[in-house]
Amino acid sequence: MCEFMNYFRIEDADILMRILFSIVLGSIIGFERELTNKSAGLRTQIMVCLGSCLFTILSIYGFSTAVTLYPIGDPSRVAAQIITGIGFIGAGTVLRQGLTVTGLTTASTLWIVAAIGMACGCGKLSIAVVSAVLAVAILVLIRIFEVRIMPHNLKHLRKIKISFVCKYDEYEDVYKKLINMFPEIIDYNHKTVDEDCENLKINAKVFSNEKSPVLQIYKKLEEMKNLQSVSVKEIFD
Repeated sequence: MCEFMNYFRIEDADILMRILFSIVLGSIIGFERELTNKSAGLRTQIMVCLGSCLFTILSIYGFSTAVTLYPIGDPSRVAAQIITGIGFIGAGTVLRQGLTVTGLTTASTLWIVAAIGMACGCGKLSIAVVSAVLAVAILVLIRIFEVRIMPHNLKHLRKIKISFVCKYDEYEDVYKKLINMFPEIIDYNHKTVDEDCENLKINAKVFSNEKSPVLQIYKKLEEMKNLQSVSVKEIFD
């Protein structure tokens, strides 16, 4: 045990404190991401913050001997490459489907978490703490603002096409329910699908600001038990 403790010096306590701060601050932001069910959650944010902190510490202290022997070297290049590495991780969280892009906030969160980790590694703990608090405040407060103050933000509107078949004698009831469910119908038509005119196929296009509009609309249509061949898909144009 004594031999093991000899590997640690007094100044190592400061470095261990920086590492601990990076774990705590990374977990604070990661917890917010975990609560909102994002792809880069608690563990990812902690690992990014801790890794950035360690690389920064190594770039400062790990090459002190090399700088003495080779003064033209620049050990700060190790820390500089953190940004490049985070770019690759962040790119994996960004998804694009047609005109819809998701994951940009999660990617930017990884970016700021890496910066907080680097601040911890440099010993700027007060800056790291303030930055972490501000980051969480921005993520939480802006989301509340968007939900409560801007519920119909055009940025989040998506065009959805709905198609289904119903009985001809049930058409009037189905149409009323459809209008109640989706007040913002932008296109609507119906036609018979058989020679006896017993069944009607209805096509409608609606706007939705749900994060998962297709799934939410399916759930709404499940309440209408008299529908057949239901199809819901997002339109990108």
